[in-house]
Amino acid sequence: MRAYGFVGAGEITAAIVEGLSAEVADPPAVFLSPRGRQVAHELAGRFPNVAVCASNEDVLDAASVIVLAVRPAVAQEVVAELEFRPDHAVLSAVAGVPLATLREWTAPAAPVVRTIPLPQAARRQSLTALFPDHPVARGLFEPLGGAVVPPDEPTLDVFSAATATFAAHLDYLATIASWLAGHGVEPGAADTYVTHLFAQLGESLGTESLTELTGKHITPGGINEQLKTALRHDGVSDSVRRALDAVLARLRE
Repeated sequence: MRAYGFVGAGEITAAIVEGLSAEVADPPAVFLSPRGRQVAHELAGRFPNVAVCASNEDVLDAASVIVLAVRPAVAQEVVAELEFRPDHAVLSAVAGVPLATLREWTAPAAPVVRTIPLPQAARRQSLTALFPDHPVARGLFEPLGGAVVPPDEPTLDVFSAATATFAAHLDYLATIASWLAGHGVEPGAADTYVTHLFAQLGESLGTESLTELTGKHITPGGINEQLKTALRHDGVSDSVRRALDAVLARLRE
């Protein structure tokens, strides 16, 4: 079984490691960077297959598959201090750093794969976009919820831009809860109700197209149609598209 090494120990690393380790009969060996020391030690304390290394270079010495999970702003600085081997497979979760740059940074490692793991990896429910396709990357991410491989690297950037919608979507739900509270609903009950509404709605996703599902929640002349029409009239849909275009342009800089 492969040993996985993680350079960077933030939320995504924690989610992947939990998915690999929690309630797994024969989990792989996992070696964690000292970066994000508190998170790393909490994971090592929970899972006997997880160890915290003294340095990032020790992670590379211990593992053949290296997951880069550091912030884009510090990625080059962190990677520049490391000595990669030809037998290393590098799986990058660093947003916006293209393959050509990653290959230059991590030479002579091969292969190098860009990946977009999601926090749901902790529950083994992350559909991870990756490019290029490679069995090492599939071996890590398919057990964590599956893998989707776009036809080319520019399309992978489109998948990456779509993940920028998480906070905006949650803010939309928080706005609904705040509106409820402003009309006399106790704030905790408002949060609980909105969370329930959209959690149940989420369970219906995946069996039909989003367009078809939208139609099923609209009665002609009803209140769902009224709100959707009002938001579109105010340009909300166009604003979302423009914001996503701006995110995509940033990722491709």
